[in-house]
Amino acid sequence: MKKWMMATSTVALIAALAGCNSGSNDDDDDGAAVPPPVTEPVITPESIALSFQGRYSSNEFGVSAAEIPVYDPENQQIFVVNALNGSVDVLDARDLANPARTGSLTVEDIAAGAVVNSIAYHNGFLAIAIEAANKTDPGFAAIYDATTLQLIDSTQVGALPDMLTFTPNGEYLLVANEGEPSDDYSVDPEGSVSIIALDGGTMGDVRTAGFSAYNTQADALRDAGVRIYGPGASVAQDMEPEYITIATDSSTAWVALQENNALAKINIADAQVTDILPLGFKDYGVAGNGIDASDEDSVLNISTWPGVVGIYHPDAIASYNLEGSTYIVTANEGDARAWGEDNDLYWAGDASQGFVEEFRVKHLVHANGFDRRAGDDLPPQLRELGAGALLNPDVFGYCGASAGEPGDCREDDVLGRLNITWVDGYRKNSDGSPVMFDTTGTENPAGDRLMYDKLYSYGARSFAIWDEDGALVWDSGDQFEQYLASADCFAGSNRDIPCVDYFNTGHDEGDAFDSRSDAKGPEPEGIALGQLGDKTFAFIGLERMGGIMVYDITDPQAPAFEDYFSTREDFLLDPETNLAAVGDLGPEGLYFVPAADSPSGEALLVVGNEVSGTTVIYQIDQL
Repeated sequence: MKKWMMATSTVALIAALAGCNSGSNDDDDDGAAVPPPVTEPVITPESIALSFQGRYSSNEFGVSAAEIPVYDPENQQIFVVNALNGSVDVLDARDLANPARTGSLTVEDIAAGAVVNSIAYHNGFLAIAIEAANKTDPGFAAIYDATTLQLIDSTQVGALPDMLTFTPNGEYLLVANEGEPSDDYSVDPEGSVSIIALDGGTMGDVRTAGFSAYNTQADALRDAGVRIYGPGASVAQDMEPEYITIATDSSTAWVALQENNALAKINIADAQVTDILPLGFKDYGVAGNGIDASDEDSVLNISTWPGVVGIYHPDAIASYNLEGSTYIVTANEGDARAWGEDNDLYWAGDASQGFVEEFRVKHLVHANGFDRRAGDDLPPQLRELGAGALLNPDVFGYCGASAGEPGDCREDDVLGRLNITWVDGYRKNSDGSPVMFDTTGTENPAGDRLMYDKLYSYGARSFAIWDEDGALVWDSGDQFEQYLASADCFAGSNRDIPCVDYFNTGHDEGDAFDSRSDAKGPEPEGIALGQLGDKTFAFIGLERMGGIMVYDITDPQAPAFEDYFSTREDFLLDPETNLAAVGDLGPEGLYFVPAADSPSGEALLVVGNEVSGTTVIYQIDQL
């Protein structure tokens, strides 16, 4: 991130212009040289907080009418992805209190039925990631003039371009082609990153950094912790690039492979994936890593759970440079593969109709086995592995598991409601096949029970900082949930709503205390970094509970909490019928605006809220 400085003072600027225009000092009364311009010193705040400035509402609920925003400082306008219309809304931001929609940019001139997925801005150019009408077909990237909104150039890229970004030097545009499968998993495009050479807004060579070179390394990658598990998928097909961040020198990119729980490292000049970096798993049995695991106990219960781990699964990522080293910052959302979940044939037992990896603990380890869930929510691929599952009593004895019996572990107020993946955690032979047990919990090749030594849940309910090689530097642990459950936390633009009364609520319903505890908790999804003076700050959007967490990450090994601010104004009303009253729901994309680029001269944070369909502007107050 570039440091910003306060603008040159008006007096100094006039003096500088006078000196430049005169060409000499012959006309000066004293003959003295005009002094150089005086620049205000860099201001480094002691701390910061967010305050509400203004909001534009699409008046559309739950249809992703405001997702990813960017800011154009030349025209003082905000561009925001409107997935409902498959277009980009253009907002006039000169009056921060009243941002107004002035038009929209559609992509029908690129391809029939195409829709916008993401946007990026650089030096007067707007880049757009465009999904084809059939998401498994190749998509497109296009560049528009940010002032005239005229198309400058476009090119075909990989399937489902989900995010794109310019290199800091403006020489390349990188596109994350997620390559999601079709709903029945019959078509599974390869994930990749398109690297497009640029000459201003004109596109040159398009090269592809793909993963096919790793197809022969599937077993080694799995052993290292990379999740490669799509039915019949090669490594290249299984990789799903989600989000990109780029080093300040424009040489290296890191790509979030969300479902794979890894980062890809890319040499931009060579258009090569140089490494796949597994992120590992978060141990919820360790003090400071507790979670509330149940949505039906009606109480706050942030506890440690030995044997339960979180899959980091980052969505948005960002990076910053400190003393020549790059640090990657991740919002650890979590994401399950769930394809064919609306197909009755899949739930009737036809594994060719989809693939769903999510299952509740209580259904996984019921003593009567899986078939009691047949035709309901039993994934047929799980049933092919065995007729039921057990918990390792040496690991889960603390909640009553014994040989062949789950004890109280599957109760709703313990671990029963927790959503986990059945794909990971069961004991395997060296060839990857399951070690089988009988119903008494005895290892038996003739048995039909799986043995789970660990339970893998989605996301890490945190944000984390990693070094250039994917080693964990710092993780926020359970700080998000602990703060939301504390007496110090207040939501609402007036900071007058006790967060604890609406802990882990959902983003699309009212009166939903604790409703997300069984899933991914507050669900951190979006992230933006901003430099203020000599400090770097992280802004993390909580998709479900709502609001923005703010941290000082200047020291990557010791980040400090700064603020939590939520403009969700009511947690009890049904938002679908009371949209104007409930405020902002479901923060998706965050964008930092330096003070030097802001209409007000103060640094800003722009947030797109996909559920409320609102784009909100916050001021970053320096304290």
